[in-house]
Amino acid sequence: MENFIVISGCSGGGKSTLLEELSARGFNTVEEPGRRIVREEQQTGGSVLPWLDLEGFLRRAISVARQDCDRFHGCREPVFFDRGLVDAVAGLEHITGEAHADGLNLGRCYNRLVFMAPPWPEIYEHDAQRKHGFDEAKAEYERLMMFYPRLGYQPVLLPKTGIATRADFVLERLGAGR
Repeated sequence: MENFIVISGCSGGGKSTLLEELSARGFNTVEEPGRRIVREEQQTGGSVLPWLDLEGFLRRAISVARQDCDRFHGCREPVFFDRGLVDAVAGLEHITGEAHADGLNLGRCYNRLVFMAPPWPEIYEHDAQRKHGFDEAKAEYERLMMFYPRLGYQPVLLPKTGIATRADFVLERLGAGR
C-alpha cells in the first residue's frame, strides 16, 4: 500500500491541520479513528472512551483503522491517514504489555515513510476529544518513534513550520506534488 501515507506523532502536533491542507489540495484523507470514536461515543452516551476504557477504545480503533484501509483498497491515488492501525496497536501493546503486532503484517499496511509530528507545546490544545496533557502526548510520541521502526517504517520528522510549508514538505518527500 505504497499510496497509503500515515501522519502520526504527538497529539496536538498539527496532524489534523496538515490533513485538512492536503484535503484542500485535492488528496484523499482519512480522519483519525480515535477522534471519530470519541465523537460517536460522546453523542450516544457510550463508554468506549480513552479516559474510561482505554483497552476497549484501542481495540475499536484497530477495527476502525482496518475498515479505513479496506475502504480505500484499490485506490491508486495517495491517501493520507491521520494516525491509523499502527498507532492503535502501539497503544494496545503499551497498556497490555502483550505483543499484538506480531502476525498482523503491520509493516505492509502503509508506505514505509511515516510522517511524525513532533511535540510542539506552542500549538498544543485540549479539546472535547483530547483530554490528556502535553506530557502524556509527548510520551506517546516517544513510544511511536520507537514502535514504527520496529515494524520496518522510516519516521520522517515534520518541520515546525506553517501548514502550507509542512504540506509541501510531505509532498516533496513523496514526489507527489499537486
